Amino acid sequence: MENKNKTVIKSMELLHLFLTEPSLSLNELVSRSEMPKTSVHRMASSLEEMGFLTRAADGRYQLGLIFLQFGQLVSERLDIRKIAKPIMEELCGEVDEAVQLIMRDGDEAIYVEKIEGTQTVRLFTAIGRRSPLYAGACARSILSFLPREEIDTYLQKTEFAAIASGTMTNPAELLQSIETSLQSGYTISYSELEDYTAAIGAPIFNHEGKVAAGISIAGFEARFSEDRLPYLTEKVKAAAQHISEKLGY
Repeated sequence: MENKNKTVIKSMELLHLFLTEPSLSLNELVSRSEMPKTSVHRMASSLEEMGFLTRAADGRYQLGLIFLQFGQLVSERLDIRKIAKPIMEELCGEVDEAVQLIMRDGDEAIYVEKIEGTQTVRLFTAIGRRSPLYAGACARSILSFLPREEIDTYLQKTEFAAIASGTMTNPAELLQSIETSLQSGYTISYSELEDYTAAIGAPIFNHEGKVAAGISIAGFEARFSEDRLPYLTEKVKAAAQHISEKLGY
């Protein structure tokens, strides 16, 4: 406990009071938290400024709408994982390569599920790992299918850095890859996140027709031969379509 930020802990204690009460006055927050009034007022004001609390005309506090955004994100991620996992397991059994599921988190992609193949040597990816949206087939399958204005904004503000020998750091090259993905419905990468690896990714769409996640087959480059690519490509696209349909697309 000594190593934790006490202000953060006390702020969370205030927020927890709203789990059972729709609104609370400043005096009620002080009484229920048993904290000094000046401290409660300061923390409540900070939480209000950040959007975690809102204050009505009568001065009573209630949870801010930002929690709806967080709740929706958590719900979507849990639902997609639950829906996607059996489809990912089936895909993995068919292609015997690692199958990965990612979601967008700001300007990054986060790995939320992974199914391992039977290969002796495996890729270094784990649930919770992050990567920039421009690097790797799975992440770029999300970037490629965002609204064009979002893509343009992303390309303009992003500082591209090489992660492995094949990472795309040229905006023009990246844009060409995005255009190709839009036409073909999938994305392919070689040595972008890790040398001597390859991946084929496809976008997953939700009931609103918006890209919600990306799924990829990933393994070592030698197993992604030119004659095997059509088979792998169709498999990952079919899996992405199946998950999308389950999400109401």
